[in-house]
Amino acid sequence: MLKNVIKRSCGILAGTLLVSGLAFAESNGNGNGNGNVNCSNLPTYSQLKTALVSARNASNGGFNLDMWATIVNRDGEVCAVAFTGGTRGDQWPGSRVISAQKANTANAFSLPILSLSTANLYSAVQPGGSLFGLQESNPVNIDVAYGGNSGNYGQSNDPMVGGKIGGVNVFGGGLALYAKIGGQRVLVGAIGVSGDSSCADHNIAWRTRSTLSMDYVPGVVSGGVAGDVLRPDNIVYDITPQLGQMPGVSASGWGHPQCSPAATGISAALPAVRTP
Repeated sequence: MLKNVIKRSCGILAGTLLVSGLAFAESNGNGNGNGNVNCSNLPTYSQLKTALVSARNASNGGFNLDMWATIVNRDGEVCAVAFTGGTRGDQWPGSRVISAQKANTANAFSLPILSLSTANLYSAVQPGGSLFGLQESNPVNIDVAYGGNSGNYGQSNDPMVGGKIGGVNVFGGGLALYAKIGGQRVLVGAIGVSGDSSCADHNIAWRTRSTLSMDYVPGVVSGGVAGDVLRPDNIVYDITPQLGQMPGVSASGWGHPQCSPAATGISAALPAVRTP
C-alpha cells in the first residue's frame, strides 16, 4: 500500500516537473518561446542574411571582415541572427552577442519621433557626458546570450531567438528599424551589426537596413541628431582632438571617433532614408 502511494506520488511529481519544465522552456530565453514572440513587420532570417551579405560585400572602409547581425522587435526580443561567412567561426565569435547588444541599444533608445544610432551615443556616455553611465544600465541576459547549442549560432534557430537579450553598446553598428504601416512611419525594432571596425559596422548596418526597406526614419525635416535630413541618425564625425584627452570634444555631443578616412567618406554618401 505504502509502496503504491509512493509510486503514485513520484509519478505526480514527475509530471508536475515535466509540465513546469515545458512552461519554463516556453518563457525562458533558453527555451526561446518563439511562438509568443511578435516578429511581424520585421525581416525574416533569410531576408536579413541576404541583405547583410550584400552590405558586407560593398566597400565599407574597414578590414573587409565577415559580420554578425541581429534583429530585435520593439520589446527587445531577438527575432533573427545571421552571419556572412561560411561557418560561425569565419567572423569574430564575440561579435555575435555584440551585434545583439547594438540592436537592443538602438531599439531601447529610439522613439517614434527620434532615431538614435549606437554611434550617436558614443560621446554622450564618456566621463562628463550627458549620458555617462548609460552603458552600465541594462546588462546582457547571459542565459539568452550564451545558452543553447553553439552549432545553431547564426542559424534560423539560433538560441537567442525569442529571448530578451538586453545589453547596451555605444559605438557604431546599431540602427532602429522603421517600417511604413498604414501610411505612417512606425518604429518596429532595431538591427545590430558587428565584426569589423565600429565605423565599418555602422556603414554595413546602414546598407543592410536600406536594402531591407526598413529606413522610414523620422527626422527628414529636422535632420535628427546628425543634422542631415537625408540621414538623420547617421554617424557623426565632429570630435575635435584635445591635448591629453582621448577622444576629444564632440561639437554636437553626438560624435563618434573616426576609424579611417575611407569609412568617414563612405558614411557621408550612404543611401538616403526613405521619404513618404
